[in-house]
Amino acid sequence: MFKYAIIVSSDKGAQGLREDGCIPVIQKCMDTSFELVSSTIVMDEIEELQKAAIHATDILGVDLLLISGGTGFSHRDVTPEALNPLIEKFTPGISEAIRAYSMTITKKAMLSRAISGIRKQSLIITLPGSPRAVEESLLYILEPLKHGLEIMVGSAQECARKD
Repeated sequence: MFKYAIIVSSDKGAQGLREDGCIPVIQKCMDTSFELVSSTIVMDEIEELQKAAIHATDILGVDLLLISGGTGFSHRDVTPEALNPLIEKFTPGISEAIRAYSMTITKKAMLSRAISGIRKQSLIITLPGSPRAVEESLLYILEPLKHGLEIMVGSAQECARKD
């Protein structure tokens, strides 16, 4: 079972001015291979995002950290900037796959600045801030994501490639 954490980047959500819809959607999408160990909503601030991400990866030691929001064009959208210095190995294929799939749904997906990468033994994936887009993204990547996590934590079985 993989341990995961959720961080939502939302000024209004952190201030209690808007109910977050992304955390329950993420929980609904994750299957029994995943155990939620932490979820939090933080302000769209670099320092707050970094503190929450470091807590999840370095202290809690989650296998997967999902961060929703803060990847758009608004001046308050700073999630990629917060995570760039924390990531040790970038995994651009994950974010590219989400964008490519999302482009089949809406051309606005090209505006995503989402990133993904590995810090210590934790895979970090940034997701959109909309519950619907979060669900579409997670359902699309979940199966290959599990294989990637198995490789990362050293539990993947060697198998012959069958194309």
